[in-house]
Amino acid sequence: MFLRMRSILLLCLAAVALVSCSEYQKVLKETDLKPKYDMAEKLYNEGDYKRAVRLFEQIAPKYVGRPQGERVMFFFADSYFKTKDYYLAGYQFERFMKSYPRSDKIQEAGFLGAKSYYMLSPRYSLDQSDTDKALSKLQVFINTYPESEYFEEANAMAAELTAKKEKKELEIAKQLNKLGEFNLPILVSAITALDNFITDNPGSIYREDALYYRIEAATHLAMNSTEDKKQERLQDALSSYNNLMRYFPESKFKKDADKLSEKIREEMNVDDSISK
Repeated sequence: MFLRMRSILLLCLAAVALVSCSEYQKVLKETDLKPKYDMAEKLYNEGDYKRAVRLFEQIAPKYVGRPQGERVMFFFADSYFKTKDYYLAGYQFERFMKSYPRSDKIQEAGFLGAKSYYMLSPRYSLDQSDTDKALSKLQVFINTYPESEYFEEANAMAAELTAKKEKKELEIAKQLNKLGEFNLPILVSAITALDNFITDNPGSIYREDALYYRIEAATHLAMNSTEDKKQERLQDALSSYNNLMRYFPESKFKKDADKLSEKIREEMNVDDSISK
């Protein structure tokens, strides 16, 4: 009995779906805007964004300047967002904001537009053009709507993207440091890159890492320098160690940093005894 009822229910649901699909296909071919508008909004409200967006694509240009235009444009952009078509979502939210700057939906559109670009941001090792665009959009939103309900989420996303860019910058410096073991000019470039990172990103979550890798790079450079440059570079390496200890006395790198410090001091003492 249960199986029979279940089968009947499934058949009914299939029939409803078939009728709905047939009705949808019919409306897609309509030339009249009203049926398309009504079904697009109905599908949007039901969460059927993939089918809704096809109808919005057809009617959105024709509603520009009409009373329903604001509503259609927002639903259109949001349908792209809900279907994870973030490039088009970002573009349509920007159009919405330009077309309806006084809309009640302006904050939400600004946030979702910025979030669209945030969703496009790739992993740190790839090109960060979309990350830059997302950060720019998020910063505009944060500055414009400090009282927004989306403010905290926007800040969190901006912080995440900033950290991603910092990680990429640090990884480049680390790679130069590694390559510099066999090429001292590259090692000089690594130190410059690390100095720039430390100066440009004072609040970075990777600051401790950058300070440690600078000790490593500076020590390696000093140890492989000619005698006329060695003392100055040893002193620079020791200063790097002192900087790490000043800002991070309990650093996760303390054990390795202490070993490098001992190596630097031993070399400086050797040089001192030679000079005497």
